[in-house]
Amino acid sequence: METIIEVGDRLTADHAVKLARQDRILLWRGDFRNALQLLAAMKRRLNRVRREATPAKTFHSYRKATARRAHLLSRVQVDVNPDFTLDLPHAPDVSEACKQAFGQALHRMPLTEILGALGAHRWRTKGVHVPVLGSKIHPHYGVFAPTRQEYLDLVADAPWPNPRTAFDIGTGTGVLAAMLTKRGASNVVAVDIEPRAVECARDNVARLGLGDNIRVQHQDLFPVGKADLVVCNPPWLPGAVSAPLDAAIYDPDCRMLRGFLSTLPDHLTDSGEAWLIVSDLAERLGLRPATDKLIAEAGLKTRDRLTVRPRHKTRPDDPLAEYRAAEITSLWRIGHMV
Repeated sequence: METIIEVGDRLTADHAVKLARQDRILLWRGDFRNALQLLAAMKRRLNRVRREATPAKTFHSYRKATARRAHLLSRVQVDVNPDFTLDLPHAPDVSEACKQAFGQALHRMPLTEILGALGAHRWRTKGVHVPVLGSKIHPHYGVFAPTRQEYLDLVADAPWPNPRTAFDIGTGTGVLAAMLTKRGASNVVAVDIEPRAVECARDNVARLGLGDNIRVQHQDLFPVGKADLVVCNPPWLPGAVSAPLDAAIYDPDCRMLRGFLSTLPDHLTDSGEAWLIVSDLAERLGLRPATDKLIAEAGLKTRDRLTVRPRHKTRPDDPLAEYRAAEITSLWRIGHMV
């Protein structure tokens, strides 16, 4: 049975980390703003990850440390009313954000989960401006927001093949499906295996008034039929999924990437083209084979490759900073082997 300790404003970060490592639940009774400061101080104490002998080992160590840190921070919990209100001094109204994220309230929740829902609600309400689309995209909780937009620039600049039909595989927020429509595609089928993503994409399609051009389906990989243009931006790193947002970043054993390439020939018209958008960070870390090798193994031909360097900044304390700084994102133009 879990041990619950009631704590408040006098709790120090060092003591909180010690108790969390003993797997105690720290039930917060103090000021909400002080709880935020406590979490930030705990995170600083848990943020150190050393470099290992190889990039791959460093990556796995980093992932393990990140998961461990998330677990320890989740030990700081708060009482939640059935309507998702918090009876803490200076607590904000988190009810609508939590209803959208979790549906039904538990009587006690990790404060980190509530903060995640609150941040996601702000993104959903405010939206993310996408310059190449000329509109905003509104991400939902657990759906990856298009804040890194270099890959969108690649889709905007790629030679347009004038497709009659197009598929967007793993649509997420629906941003790529919307871009295909903006570029001229009038019949787009956007699919995703995650129900949250399907709901999110449908919401964005409706907001943009593109319901006549885009159909969003709950589907693993491909819908029925073939398309003249197939676009896929799979998760870029092999790794286990332990949180809702992880599914947009980590692809266990490259399941989606390999599955997309192996079944693409059956869903691409004879003269059709596929756009695979992927980073080479996994290759630089020694986590998977080179993308061109995977394409060739699937019996497909690379017609062209468009590239861009990321614009995001790396943190000085990131043990993988030098590899992230050298990262290249590519749009691989793929077709049938002639």
